[in-house]
Amino acid sequence: MHIRAATDDDLPAVLAVLRPIFAEGRTYTVPPDADDAWVTRMWMLPPPARVVVAVRDGRVVGTAKTGPNQAGPGSHVATASFAVDAGEAGRGTGRALGEHVLALARADGYSAMQFNAVVATNTRAVALWHSLGFATVGTVPDAFTLPDGTTTGLHVMHRYL
Repeated sequence: MHIRAATDDDLPAVLAVLRPIFAEGRTYTVPPDADDAWVTRMWMLPPPARVVVAVRDGRVVGTAKTGPNQAGPGSHVATASFAVDAGEAGRGTGRALGEHVLALARADGYSAMQFNAVVATNTRAVALWHSLGFATVGTVPDAFTLPDGTTTGLHVMHRYL
């Protein structure tokens, strides 16, 4: 697997990774019916953000984005988002993207990384981020509605770089 900067030519493949994840409505605070234009604006951010793709056997199998978590006085802390094709589960793609994005943020001079909304029931992601040195610094209770109408918390996670 190879991780590289995303290009405009990658957009169809990036959307193909993101669409089913967003439509499932279990892991992102994105409307499940978000159209491609909305998703493109939300994911394919301009600098100083960076967008990357994970490519295996010539196919985009994951993507991530990173950039400042806040503007101005909060811009020294990065944030990031990740998406991996369901068929890649358990193959290390998420971990590789996480390690890559942490290295990018460190190289870009950020002092820390913060995730604002990790869905508490997304236990694989929570375990991955903990294994990469993130701490859950708080949980907003009942802040995310699952497809069945029940609610769960959104974790705020943080680590210094």
